[in-house]
Amino acid sequence: MNKVALVGRLTKDVELRGKEKKAFAKFTVAVNRPFKNENGDYDADFISCTAFGKTAEFVEEWFSKGDPIGITGRIQTGSYESKNGDTVYTTDVVVDSAEFVCSKKDSDSKKPDRPKKYRDDDNDEEYERPKKKRKPQPEDEDEDDDYPF
Repeated sequence: MNKVALVGRLTKDVELRGKEKKAFAKFTVAVNRPFKNENGDYDADFISCTAFGKTAEFVEEWFSKGDPIGITGRIQTGSYESKNGDTVYTTDVVVDSAEFVCSKKDSDSKKPDRPKKYRDDDNDEEYERPKKKRKPQPEDEDEDDDYPF
């Protein structure tokens, strides 16, 4: 199984390249490590990501430098030859879905009416997180009811 889930912050504004179904965006997500280094600071990993189609458009439209973002996708490796003839190996996350991970207060002040999540499927539908179902509450019973006991 090749599945990745990341939560981090964008290192710069996302630039969309291409048009419509051939659109893509390359961006970097800074992900804090869960432990402190010897200086008492948190280090971060900088993960290269690529999104395609509607997912790329979604990320470009709704996110900017410094915004927290949650993504899921898969790792893809590759290589190319540099100008001086060396082989350069690459590792990227190909993004399947992206979602907001900030608080409601932050999201209301920045961009109103934005969706919670986007996933680029064949049917190009937008998905929102399902709302939690409220547990049924016992109805208040009248003390005047007649009980057989």
